[in-house]
Amino acid sequence: MAGEAQRVIEEFWRIQDGGDYTKLVDLFAEDAFLEDPIWGQYRGRAAILGFMTKMVEEMGDRIVHFTVDEICGDDHAVWARLTMHMEGAPSRGGVGIYKVEGGKMTYYRDYMDPPAGE
Repeated sequence: MAGEAQRVIEEFWRIQDGGDYTKLVDLFAEDAFLEDPIWGQYRGRAAILGFMTKMVEEMGDRIVHFTVDEICGDDHAVWARLTMHMEGAPSRGGVGIYKVEGGKMTYYRDYMDPPAGE
């Protein structure tokens, strides 16, 4: 049975599907820690907002979007299997891991498969 953390991450993906990543910031705790395999590490809601603002610009320019293929979690931790779709390139799989406390994300990290042929 899905727990509180899974419900938060399902909301995360619902919002992300809209393409405005800045709307995700309210789901993060004030002292949350986000690790992105390409863009680096961000601690705190203000830093995460800056990162999400940059992602709106970058993803729009590259015509990239993500789909979530599976989510599984309880009240504290969640993993999601995802696919990155980019115009003119093969899709890439990945996994997101998340920690949630008190209804807010405290940790988020994506792992992406390498591009085809690497």
